[in-house]
Amino acid sequence: MSCQKAQQDIPITATNAVCPIGEATGTKNISESTIPVLSCEGACIRGEIARLAANLVAKHESYGRGCHGELITVPDSAISQWIRTAGKVVLIDGCFLRCHGRIIEHFIDAESLVQFDALSHYKRYNDIFDYEDVPEDERKAVAQSVADWVFANLQSFSADDAVTPVETTGQCGAGCG
Repeated sequence: MSCQKAQQDIPITATNAVCPIGEATGTKNISESTIPVLSCEGACIRGEIARLAANLVAKHESYGRGCHGELITVPDSAISQWIRTAGKVVLIDGCFLRCHGRIIEHFIDAESLVQFDALSHYKRYNDIFDYEDVPEDERKAVAQSVADWVFANLQSFSADDAVTPVETTGQCGAGCG
C-alpha cells in the first residue's frame, strides 16, 4: 500500500443546538484554566483502553474531559472554545494510526497538542478487536497503567513546553511496537 498525502474535506451539517451541560462544563473549565483531555473513541479494545485512560487522567486536578464531537461540529460552543484556547491539550490515541491526532491537529495549535499512543505503552491486543474479548478487570488495569504513564509524562514538563511523546516514523503503516 502506498502512502499518499491526501486531505479530505468532510461536510458537517450546521446546527444551532447547544448542549446545556457542555456549555456549563466548557465555561467552568475556561474559568478554571483546566487542561482538556481527549481520546480515541475507536470501537476496538485499543480505542476502549485509550478512552478509559483519558477518563482517569481527566480526574486529576487541573484536567478535564473534553468532547471532540463538540470541538469539531459545534465550533462556537463553550467546550469547543475551551479546547481551542487551552495552553495545552492532551490527546490519548489508541494506536499507531493516530486517527484522532491526525484530525485534532487541524483544530488545535501544534504547540498546544500533547499526543500519546497508548498502544506503544502496553503493547498488547494486536490480535483482538472486540473490547469484550478482554475481561473488564484487565481492561481497567491496562487503562490505569496507560493513565499513570500519561500523567507521569505530563508532570515531567511545564504547560508551556511543546512535548509530543508519540514516536512517529513518518511512514504509513508504522508498526505497533
